[in-house]
Amino acid sequence: MSERYLSAIEHGLTSKEVDQRLTAGLKNEPLPPLTRSVKQIFRDNLLTLFNCINVLLAGLVLLTGSYKNMLFLFVVIVNTAIGIFQEIRAKRQVDKLSLLSATKVKVRRDGQTLAIAQDEIVQDDLLLVTRGEQLPVDGLVRETSGLEVDESQITGEADPVIKGAGDELVSGSVILGGHGVVQATQVGHGSFIKQMARAAKQKRRTPSQLLTIINRIIKILTFTIIPLGAGLFISTMMRGESQNRAILGTVAAMVGMIPEGLVLLTSVALAAGAFTLGRHQVLVRELPAIEALARVDTLCLDKTGTITSGKLVFERVEPWGQIAQKAVEDRLAALVTAIDDDNETAQAIKAALGQPDVQPTQVMPFSSSRKWSGAAFADHAEVLGAPEFIFTTVPTDLQARIQSLAQQGYRVLVLAEVAALTTPKPTAPKCLGLILITDELRPRAKATFGFFANQDVALKVISGDNPVTVASIAKRAEIQGAERLVDMSQVGDDPNYDQLVADYTVFGRVTPQQKEQLIKAYQRDGHTVAMTGDGVNDLLALKQADCSIAMASGSEATKSLADFVLIDSNFDAMVQVLNEGRRVIDNIERVAALYLIKTMYSVALTLIFIFMSHSYPFEPIQLTPISSLMVGIPTFFLALQPDYTRITGRFMKQVMEIAVPAALCVVSYIMIIMALGSHFNLNFETTATLSVLMTGIFSLNALLIAARPLNRFKIGLVALMATLFVLVFLFGGKIFSLVNLLDWSLAMIYLPLMISAYPVFIILQNGLGKRVLSRINWR
Repeated sequence: MSERYLSAIEHGLTSKEVDQRLTAGLKNEPLPPLTRSVKQIFRDNLLTLFNCINVLLAGLVLLTGSYKNMLFLFVVIVNTAIGIFQEIRAKRQVDKLSLLSATKVKVRRDGQTLAIAQDEIVQDDLLLVTRGEQLPVDGLVRETSGLEVDESQITGEADPVIKGAGDELVSGSVILGGHGVVQATQVGHGSFIKQMARAAKQKRRTPSQLLTIINRIIKILTFTIIPLGAGLFISTMMRGESQNRAILGTVAAMVGMIPEGLVLLTSVALAAGAFTLGRHQVLVRELPAIEALARVDTLCLDKTGTITSGKLVFERVEPWGQIAQKAVEDRLAALVTAIDDDNETAQAIKAALGQPDVQPTQVMPFSSSRKWSGAAFADHAEVLGAPEFIFTTVPTDLQARIQSLAQQGYRVLVLAEVAALTTPKPTAPKCLGLILITDELRPRAKATFGFFANQDVALKVISGDNPVTVASIAKRAEIQGAERLVDMSQVGDDPNYDQLVADYTVFGRVTPQQKEQLIKAYQRDGHTVAMTGDGVNDLLALKQADCSIAMASGSEATKSLADFVLIDSNFDAMVQVLNEGRRVIDNIERVAALYLIKTMYSVALTLIFIFMSHSYPFEPIQLTPISSLMVGIPTFFLALQPDYTRITGRFMKQVMEIAVPAALCVVSYIMIIMALGSHFNLNFETTATLSVLMTGIFSLNALLIAARPLNRFKIGLVALMATLFVLVFLFGGKIFSLVNLLDWSLAMIYLPLMISAYPVFIILQNGLGKRVLSRINWR
């Protein structure tokens, strides 16, 4: 079974030959899964730096014999379990949708054409490839009517390469035009695409802003927690405190500094978002893409599949010159049959005019870059395509008629007789007739585009069709600015793209390279751009966009590249995608402040108490009610609340407006409590109880602000947390090492502190948070 083995072209491999190759291990492998395995999910959620620190701290507490102070570890375990559960649930949803969106590969075996999965291909299989497909194995072209291939993953050049019989193809190549029979020569690990591991995804987009900031915070804390904890422990021991007191104080400080719930909440929110979108038939290929789409302010649409349903209807042929209509129809039917393309236009013409027997001598399949296709016969040659790309200069009378028909909403193609099939334009074209095609507007197109307009998302239409036709359809869909159109075939070789995107909304006759340049121009102007597409002519633009969306009915190459795949090819689902992304990011930005309050005051208190004669004001067990009731539990519910406002991109500013004032209040009031404790000779248990009380009250105030705008659910949630916090003091004193506050002598101390807490916090929040911090660019 050598590499030079040639399968019978009309028969393909036999069942026996397939079994032999399977036994020999000459079988292809599936593409890497989109999601992590269950084992990886467990490993990555359990074996984190913060979890390791928490386990180490729990071990130190174990040495003291104060087992209840290890309760923080139970909270960590529950949080981690929730994260694992949510990610596995999202994984199952994504995996299920991945199977639904997977495209089958056509192979010829035992003289029959079969549709099989990529991992069922064996060496020497004959693959039947056509426009829009991505080759899953290395292969040898055995038969073709003219393949045009994108090999940019090898050469770095996006220009189409013509392939003929006997030429080699590399896995990952995209078929831009034509069709043919390719024999698999390298499968599995031996194939180029396996070695490059999803080559189409090489270009990474801008990383998630939210995750970048959170990871930066974690990185800083990583280098802060251990030295601060060590300093506090040494300082406490040097003051003559017991080892147990030093350990418990140090552990309380270090546990307070760790915002492990923030990392968990982000992961849970994104995983829950992917699960929710899955239920709406949207496949999320990368979780950070949810955030990217939430920040989008410019949405570039391809006409087909987004504005229109993708269904094309052949209306009629309009003869040009002295030729009869029936003769034009016959020649059109013969040409389309000879070219044998399977795109929507060809299918519509075949369905209307039939498929006569023809014997072409040369075929030029449709190409996104040429925008025409053609065939040569014994006595003549003809082409079909966009008039601007067939004629060097379109005749004035012909151009006027085309313009008139385009304004009526028709998509107009030219059937022309030519002297030779040359590229980029055929030689000496002579128009025989105009072919009129109509597009079907999607039923809910107006409502969907109206929603995006109301959400401050600018809509731009970028299409390869006639700009007048595209603009006419855009107007029918009520897209704002549809009257501002430009023909990109007339802008020259080096247009000013920055000026074009500023002046126009509808771009027609756009080449794949121009689509990419238009996306770049919007990005240079400071916009976050999403691109929708379903064909190989959209690949370059999809790669360039900050966020890419593909239709499941589109080409395999497009789907393998996109961040989102609309499983039922329903663009209306984009409303849910945008809303879900904004909900996730808005809620995380809002509740992140609650996690960082604890981190901030813990770091500040640690630094202060290293140089003070007092012990650290908390024990680990005393932080549990605050961490759980004021942060962990409410933020989990708040993160799932509907909030579809536009992303501001000012994460740290929003965080600081709540976190800094609250942390300052906590530190200030604890210092006051320490001073009062020294004056009234209060013991550690009493000052610690008062510190827990005031820290909880300020955290509750911050929770109330973070929950805005308030509704019945949020008010009920905050009230419930406040009630549970009170119950901790009334009935959980022994568990949480708190003294009884039902003491008038103590009430004389804590009641004035409680009464002053809210106004002091609001004054600081308004004065510091909104005036000082608003001048700092925290973005």
